[in-house]
Amino acid sequence: MADSSFFPRFQSGTAVGTGKALLTVAAFLATTAFAAETLDPDALRRLVQQDCGSCHGLTLKGGLGPDIRPEALGHFDREVLTGVILDGIPDTAMPPWRPLLTEEEAEWIARYLQDPEAR
Repeated sequence: MADSSFFPRFQSGTAVGTGKALLTVAAFLATTAFAAETLDPDALRRLVQQDCGSCHGLTLKGGLGPDIRPEALGHFDREVLTGVILDGIPDTAMPPWRPLLTEEEAEWIARYLQDPEAR
């Protein structure tokens, strides 16, 4: 899983807002046409900017969660990032997105977060 030193701002019991974030994403996904067979890159970019940005900062430079821009994530294994997106990080504010995203969508997001050209 993820190197916990990457997430120094997360500490046990800091899951404030996690439920609200999950409800926000659920509402977003309910109003967005996500099909398992096809990805909607525009919808996924909006999800990253709005929903990930609610914790990681609207510019993704960090906030409650750490910096998730390409220069901060480039050295991480993409499978690790995909796993963090899907399964969250226990005892932190990082929720699991597996109930709301497919593996393909999570892989796309991990690639997007690591690739400065994707922005």
